Amino acid sequence: QVQLVESGGGLVQAGGSLRLSCAASGPTFSSYYMGWFRQAPGKEREFVARINQSSGTTYADSVKGRFTISRDNAERTVYLQMKRLKPEETAVYYCAASVSYFAGPTPTGFDYWGQGTQVTVSS
Repeated sequence: QVQLVESGGGLVQAGGSLRLSCAASGPTFSSYYMGWFRQAPGKEREFVARINQSSGTTYADSVKGRFTISRDNAERTVYLQMKRLKPEETAVYYCAASVSYFAGPTPTGFDYWGQGTQVTVSS
């Protein structure tokens, strides 16, 4: 079992920044494919970013150039740095892990999920 615990959410004004963290359990964190998703009220969970075992990254088009995903294998933590946030990005942000070598940019590509952290962007 892999346990994921997100932190760093909160209230921020439009144009502001937040850094989310996700701490993972398990001795083989470096082998996990990690991702961030978000879900706004009444909407489906959507892909935000993912990072592979070699720190290769993929982003949703809507966040390219503003969000950065990174990982620290020694700390078993993945981060999501978010800049120039927009009100429509208000959502619960979830960290996810896949124990497979590859994980596609969809929720079904990941095996384990955190409880989520609320991000609210005020206009």
